[in-house]
Amino acid sequence: MGQTISEKIISRHAGQSVYAGDIAIVQVDGVMATDATAPLAIRAFRAMNGRTPWDNQRVSLVIDHAAPAPTETVANLHKLMRDFAAEMGCRLYDIGEGICHQLMVENEHVRPGDLFLGADSHTPTYGALNAFGVGVGSTDLAAAMLTGQTWLKVPQTIKIALHGRLPANVTAKDVILFLVRQVGADGANYRAVEFTGEAVAGLSLASRMVLANMSAEMGAKAGLVDPTGLDLWYPFTPTLPDPDAVYERELSFDVSNLRPQISKPHAPDNVVDIDEVKGTKIQYAFIGSCTNTRLEDLQAAAQVLKGKKLGNGARLIIAPASKRVFNEALHDGTVATLSEAGATFITSGCGPCVGSHLGVPGDGEVVISSANRNFPGRMGNPKANIYLASPAVVAASALAGEITEPEL
Repeated sequence: MGQTISEKIISRHAGQSVYAGDIAIVQVDGVMATDATAPLAIRAFRAMNGRTPWDNQRVSLVIDHAAPAPTETVANLHKLMRDFAAEMGCRLYDIGEGICHQLMVENEHVRPGDLFLGADSHTPTYGALNAFGVGVGSTDLAAAMLTGQTWLKVPQTIKIALHGRLPANVTAKDVILFLVRQVGADGANYRAVEFTGEAVAGLSLASRMVLANMSAEMGAKAGLVDPTGLDLWYPFTPTLPDPDAVYERELSFDVSNLRPQISKPHAPDNVVDIDEVKGTKIQYAFIGSCTNTRLEDLQAAAQVLKGKKLGNGARLIIAPASKRVFNEALHDGTVATLSEAGATFITSGCGPCVGSHLGVPGDGEVVISSANRNFPGRMGNPKANIYLASPAVVAASALAGEITEPEL
């Protein structure tokens, strides 16, 4: 019987052929935790009498959720991580280095075909690389850090085929918002989602990361993008599904006429075409998060804002995905374009996305964000209203002071 991408990757790491529904004990290729989860993982590791990780070069700790530390309590959690990393000899990415998922990809800690654990719900992002990335709790991560293994139930797979060619002002963010609307917030619970089709084959790595990242908003265990057309800076062997692979469901969509999509408060699957919310006044625009703040995202925003000035009552805050992304945007003039338009840059990290600091909205304020979630309180204030959109739509809306469509 044929296998899906997930079944193939899990089988290789289990040392035997497994299929949906099987329980497998697998070797992992790497683990990662952030300042939101690492302190708990470190304490659990020590409670398990852990003295050293199974492989310290496969353990990464990232300070990105509340960085720089906004309080004494958080500062001491960061110190705990630094001390542990120094003691164990594992990797530590300190404040300003970037968002965990961006760092794992750009520094090649996760590669195609890997099975990787992250103590963060958006670990499925690594499916953009044709890897099986799965989010786990801090205790499970501690156990994997100690043993190099974990267990999992092999998920059923939903196949989503995307056909046609995206319109000029429509991006991968619009596609995934549309798909979250179709599948629902829990429509892929404990499933793997495979994204395929000619519309996917032409996407950049950054755009593929958007699809895989927000598979989490469908409840997916993992989101894997067909590696056809994937352009990486190193050679790799792709993992493709067998022609007779068995899927729980197969969905197909033509995206040729897709409009820009907006997720309305207060759920990621509360999605409509932009035409339904055009003219909604906003006070705050945010470009950031592990979903949409890579170089191509900043360039798209700069294209919208080039030669223009914010001045309609909306502020624009930008948190680049990593220091490397910021430096690339600095060198090619993107940062200057955005700054001259009135945008404010903050530390590379999660910041406003999780509401830790660096940009919490006020009561009643309307926010348009390129992030992945808009639950009440997601950005730190349950009395704010958060809309989700692509970086280009966020930039255009910041300029107009209301939700509007970009001209690209």
